[in-house]
Amino acid sequence: MGERLDAFHRFRTEMNEKILAHDNLVVRRFFNLDGQAYKPGALSSKVKEMLGLVASLVLRCDDCVTYHMIQCHNEGVTRDEFFEIFGVALIVGGSITIPHVRRAVAVLEELEAEAAASRAKDDA
Repeated sequence: MGERLDAFHRFRTEMNEKILAHDNLVVRRFFNLDGQAYKPGALSSKVKEMLGLVASLVLRCDDCVTYHMIQCHNEGVTRDEFFEIFGVALIVGGSITIPHVRRAVAVLEELEAEAAASRAKDDA
C-alpha cells in the first residue's frame, strides 16, 4: 500500500481504537450508526459510498474524502465514475472544493497504482 494510504489507515485505526476504548454510549452509537448507513438497502453500498464522497468533498473533509475514495474503489467505482462524482461535488460545492478534488485525484492515482501492482504480482 502507498505511503499516504498506509499512514491514513494506521492513524485511523489507532485513533478509532482509542476513541472506542473510552466507554461512551453516544460515541459508540454514532460509530455504529455510521457503519450501518453504508450497508446495502434500497441503494447499493456502491451508490451510498459515492454519495458519501460527494458530501465529503462538499464539506471539505479530507479524511472523509480519503475514506470514501478507498471505499468507492473497493466497491468498483471506475475512473470515469470518480470524475463524474468530482464534477457533481464541484457544481454543488463550488471552486472552494478544487483543492479537495486535487487531493482525491492523488488518492485515486495511489489506489490505481496499488491495484496495478497487485495485478502484476498475481500475473507473475
